[in-house]
Amino acid sequence: MTTDTPTPSPAPQPAPAASAAPARRKLALTIAASLGGLLLAAVLTVVFALALAYPNLPALDTLTDYRPKMPLRVFTADNVLIGEFGEERRNVVRFKDIPDVMKKAVLAIEDDRFYEHGGVDYMGILRAAVHNAAGGARQGASTITQQVARNFFLSSEQTFKRKAYEVLLAWKIEQNLSKDQILEVYMNQIYLGQRAFGFSSAAQIYFGKDLKDITIAEAAMLAGLPKAPSAYNPVVNPKRARTRQQYILQRMHDLGYITDAQFEAAKKEQLKIKTDSSEFGVHAEYVAEMARQLVYEQFKDDTYTRGLNVFTTITKADQDAAYLALRRGVMDYEKRHSYRGPESFIELPEKKEEAEEAIESELAEHPDSDDIVAAVVLSATPQKIVAVLASGEEITISGAGLEFCRSGLSEKAGEKRRIRRGAVIRVTQEGKDWLVTQMPEIESAFVAASTEDGAIKALVGGFDFNRNKFNHVTQAWRQPGSSFKPFIYSAALERGLSPATVINDAPISFDAGQTGGQAWEPKNYDGKYEGPMSMRKGLTKSKNMISIRILQKIGAKYGQEYATRFGFEAEKNPPYLTLALGAGGTTPLQLAGAYAVFANGGYKINPYLISKVTDASGKVLSQANPDKAGDESRRVIDERNAYLMDSMMKDVVRFGTATRALSLNRPDIAGKTGTTNDSMDAWFAGYQPKLVGVAWIGYDQPRNLGNKETGGGLALPIWIGYMQKALKQLPIEERALPEGLILVGDEYYYAENPPGTGVTHLDTSNAQQPAADQKAKDAVKNELF
Repeated sequence: MTTDTPTPSPAPQPAPAASAAPARRKLALTIAASLGGLLLAAVLTVVFALALAYPNLPALDTLTDYRPKMPLRVFTADNVLIGEFGEERRNVVRFKDIPDVMKKAVLAIEDDRFYEHGGVDYMGILRAAVHNAAGGARQGASTITQQVARNFFLSSEQTFKRKAYEVLLAWKIEQNLSKDQILEVYMNQIYLGQRAFGFSSAAQIYFGKDLKDITIAEAAMLAGLPKAPSAYNPVVNPKRARTRQQYILQRMHDLGYITDAQFEAAKKEQLKIKTDSSEFGVHAEYVAEMARQLVYEQFKDDTYTRGLNVFTTITKADQDAAYLALRRGVMDYEKRHSYRGPESFIELPEKKEEAEEAIESELAEHPDSDDIVAAVVLSATPQKIVAVLASGEEITISGAGLEFCRSGLSEKAGEKRRIRRGAVIRVTQEGKDWLVTQMPEIESAFVAASTEDGAIKALVGGFDFNRNKFNHVTQAWRQPGSSFKPFIYSAALERGLSPATVINDAPISFDAGQTGGQAWEPKNYDGKYEGPMSMRKGLTKSKNMISIRILQKIGAKYGQEYATRFGFEAEKNPPYLTLALGAGGTTPLQLAGAYAVFANGGYKINPYLISKVTDASGKVLSQANPDKAGDESRRVIDERNAYLMDSMMKDVVRFGTATRALSLNRPDIAGKTGTTNDSMDAWFAGYQPKLVGVAWIGYDQPRNLGNKETGGGLALPIWIGYMQKALKQLPIEERALPEGLILVGDEYYYAENPPGTGVTHLDTSNAQQPAADQKAKDAVKNELF
């Protein structure tokens, strides 16, 4: 029998969506697990790599024992900084001495969470990432600690490896230094433009003041420099620098670092950025350079990195007085001579922006010389000049301000002399008025020193160090002219002559037979001859004929040898009769040392500039031990000789070629003017018993200074300008009469040479014996030229 088996009905099929869900979940879990594994592996790899790298990080000795490269610094005797030399200009300042406003300005712009993070600011990184992803201006997230790590140990290359090392170093630094120590190192090490490293140095360079004295606005300006010192340099890019400064002030306000009132005041404050040629508070560039050279001779390359401090003998007050007196003397000479015309010309585009660019570019080639500034003429008529300065300021010059350049405004003026649109001229400001002037072509020098030990009190080696670095005080060998005559007179006193010796001021000539060469017919400066006169009067009136007859009497060889007692070099002053007129060679510094002998009673002292050198900690490394007047081993002339020469040179001031100096109202000053042949050099050398000074004016390539230009008219006013300030605190001194001098009538004599003995007359008779005449001719032939 057959049985019918029922057929099972088909199983229901699951919905497609429902069956796919587990598969996707499984796939997602697999992918997530894979990614997690990969991420974990990557993290472990990074951690492992960092763990391996951490022990190999550089030691932090350069931070924990922070000894940065310190420049050579040069100071006045009263501790005013006058020079700084080295690749890195830095002045290390301790954390406690950094003003709070400077710290806050830096934190506001560089790392406002500095005291909260551990070296790496993760919140800052996230914020910067979000900002950058949103398309904003690119932001960084490096902390101050990371910047310290980068500046000390790493390069600036943009790689993940360098960034990883930077992070590790930041952690290591945070473990070894306190937050305050890290910030101190950062604020002393960071580069801020103009070769300034650290905020203390930057405050001095940009604002000319100590860090402790800066304002909120100035602090904000400085705080903007670390990001890009060249881009935000207020000297080079003032507009961009101010924009960043304003942003930093806003940040300081938003963070609560400054009040509303402080914020508003700082925003409006007009900053005075230092853009003048002098980076320091006193013009002593020649002094600083001299000091640098002297120190380098001793310390070689350590000079610029060891933090040496050089203390000079000059004082700020004396140096300021000398600098101003010299500048005034040179510019007074310029005013007496003709206007030479503009320094250069440029074509000015009509479009304002293009014209401004052309003006800025041109004026960069004509740097200011203190108060003598360059300007480009926008328009010019005989009545008015409109010009623009490097700062962008437009100025108008009219009336008396055009007096000096009238010839350049005339239609008859040549192309190179005519002032017109595009001309580069020099201007200076007197009160509120602007005047046209010009840069001088002549040069000048001034030096003053103590007559007791030679300490140099002031030294100006030229009109403008940045224009001409040649130091005319120490390097310019020039003919001293009549300022050399006192040394010939001094020698004569040792050869039997006295101030009362009568000498003939009459023409004298030497033919070719006498000289062995060319004929020589010297003349007095004024071309006048007064016949017989005393030696004293001959010096007072600076009579050339008197000096020549004196040297002819004592012998040119003796005159040369005698002059070496004062420090003159024999080879620079050959033994010829022309020596009587100062035809040899000397420097202003050498001449100052020589005149000091007359001032101090007969002692040779050596001018010196550096009193001591210390290291960065203040330890004295070297100290001056100068020769001093009063030490008989330094005596080079008889005290009586010095007294008589002082007496005669006081007459030069009272009655002779230096009467302008009577304006000082001091009976204790003495000196001698000097004008060389053809008026190529103008001198005045003079002194008060405690202070000697020498002024010189001339062209670097010797040429005539002009008619009626003499030492008394050119150099003496510079000397007076300095002494007016320098002698204010010095009491008037009356010189004691030394033993061995006798007064007969109104003249002094050596006791061993009373009136009627020694040489009483010289060449006062026209009659001369033939034999004596021939003998004199032979002597001249040997001594002349």
